[in-house]
Amino acid sequence: MQLKPIDQQVVVMVGASSGIGRDAALALGERGAQVVVAARSQDGLASLVEQIKQMGGEAIAVVADVAEFDQVKAIADTAITTFGRIDTWVHCAAAGMVAPFETVTIEEFRRVIDVTLMGQIYGAKVALPHLKQAGGGSLIAISSMEGRRALPLQSAYSTAKHGLEGFLESLRVELEHEGYAINVTSIKPAVINTPFYNHARSKIGVKPSGIPPYYDARLVTEAILYTAEHPVRDFIVGDVGRLLDWSQRLSPGLVDFALRYIGFNGQRTDDLKSPQAPDGLFETMPGYDQVEGDFGHLTIPSVSDWLVKLLPGR
Repeated sequence: MQLKPIDQQVVVMVGASSGIGRDAALALGERGAQVVVAARSQDGLASLVEQIKQMGGEAIAVVADVAEFDQVKAIADTAITTFGRIDTWVHCAAAGMVAPFETVTIEEFRRVIDVTLMGQIYGAKVALPHLKQAGGGSLIAISSMEGRRALPLQSAYSTAKHGLEGFLESLRVELEHEGYAINVTSIKPAVINTPFYNHARSKIGVKPSGIPPYYDARLVTEAILYTAEHPVRDFIVGDVGRLLDWSQRLSPGLVDFALRYIGFNGQRTDDLKSPQAPDGLFETMPGYDQVEGDFGHLTIPSVSDWLVKLLPGR
């Protein structure tokens, strides 16, 4: 399967106003791609497009809530109207909630599923006809290591990411059977230092955290840039992610044991946060249209990400 160089691509980046999506959109624009950026935050998208244009890149923004199919379709329609085709569709948008399952309402659980799983499905539904028409391309889903191993206190998010992995596996085989040269990639980051935990709804009394250590968003951006040009099935980001994958394959019970001891306190900070505090679950949350989160002091390098790019048949 031959994919175009990034500087010859039209790339759609969904979930682009902050975090991984924002960093990747900037890198794509800097590398010469024509970029369509989408998210709920109009202000975040406006500043992102301005940054890309200041670097000499081309970008256009679409305000969209990925839980609404018609709004996701509008992203694809704008890409076609503006640039004439879609070469790569990258879907980053997700909603988070950290809470014991018994305290999660059905409406909250459904919202996480609607954004984090159904948004990805809507993206594939609108992108694939254009990728087929273009004769190939990439569908890149930003999943999570929670699609490989669920965490306590994140039942809805883990459910969505497990569902996403099943969807991508089914879709990949269908496209191969039909003979389409479309690369379907699942990027599975470990814990990344983005504003995700600022946006997440919390019912544990404090601002939530990922279980440290954290990794820099640039590692995920580099995985996106790589898989946009090289067909890859799965790409784990972060040494700890690869260790978790190995441990889960070796002994799920051992991981259960470890998470009973680190999976609860590891997701807590010392910053109080009530369930009524502002979050990004149902509405946009101003003030966090940025790449980095609050955990730079817990961020470490990953030494294995560059190595896997040298291995065939990932």
